Amino acid sequence: MSNVETAPVETACGHEPVPDGPTHELLPGREVVLGGPRGMMVSRTLPHKDRRMVGAWCFVDQYGPADHDMRVAPHPHTGLQTVTWLVQGEVLHRDSVGSKALVRPGQLNLMTAGQGISHSEESPVPRTEPLHGVQLWVALPDAARSVAPAFEHHPDLPVVELAGAVLTVIMGELAGAVSPATAYTPLVGAEAALAAGSAITLPLRGDFEYAALVLDGAAHVDGVPLEPGTLLYLGRERTALDLAADGPARVLLLGGEPFEEEIVMWWNFVGRSHDDVAAAREQWMAADPRFGAVTGYDGAPLPAPVLPNAQLKPRGRVR
Repeated sequence: MSNVETAPVETACGHEPVPDGPTHELLPGREVVLGGPRGMMVSRTLPHKDRRMVGAWCFVDQYGPADHDMRVAPHPHTGLQTVTWLVQGEVLHRDSVGSKALVRPGQLNLMTAGQGISHSEESPVPRTEPLHGVQLWVALPDAARSVAPAFEHHPDLPVVELAGAVLTVIMGELAGAVSPATAYTPLVGAEAALAAGSAITLPLRGDFEYAALVLDGAAHVDGVPLEPGTLLYLGRERTALDLAADGPARVLLLGGEPFEEEIVMWWNFVGRSHDDVAAAREQWMAADPRFGAVTGYDGAPLPAPVLPNAQLKPRGRVR
């Protein structure tokens, strides 16, 4: 699932100073309807008005569980990676480099847009269970943002068995386990599935900043009670993180080296300037070969929204 808002606002990120040290910063999600008035409701916690990135992670949409079909028509991306992670349900991915992959819980769909790609996402027919998951974006650094588009489906990810918990490493490295997924900046994404009454401690890197999001149930993250719909920013200079849950819970951990480059996010594009985004929009609307074509989707591509009158400006990743 991607940003299919019909009137997206500019989201710009850069390198304002970020306070060092651990912190607890609660970032409540805002409700966004994707695909029109009858579209699927998501809770968007990144970008947030107070903090727009955690490491290179720049977009977090949480959805479900919902008895709602996903149907996102072909649309473009530049300068980012999309990460699809499910708790329940299935999503069928098609893209302009010829990929077709059905992702299920515990599996990873990773698409690198690079210089430009288009893709569609939809629930299989018939849909047999509710849809519940999270859609993430990773901003590509300037040195990699024009790489050739690519897609990876990882059905088997590294798992670490802990006392009362199962840790799945989605991207990067954690607790000695390394994901096979391609990453262009030092980062980590992992899910901790906690059994009722469990308490674990995860090893962290002091040079990373981190945030946590409860995907299912409720948990205590570094002693802070957390439920779905709110991202807890944890700051830097941590070497460990305590997780605990009274009942079964799933916690998503995101982290990485602070992303110091200024970027502009608008609609489904990540660029470095207004001209980057304007050119990508114009090329998409002109069916430029930059974005290729998605085959097999029953429907027309999404039109790009109208650009705002004001110039899109790269600003800080925190306000």
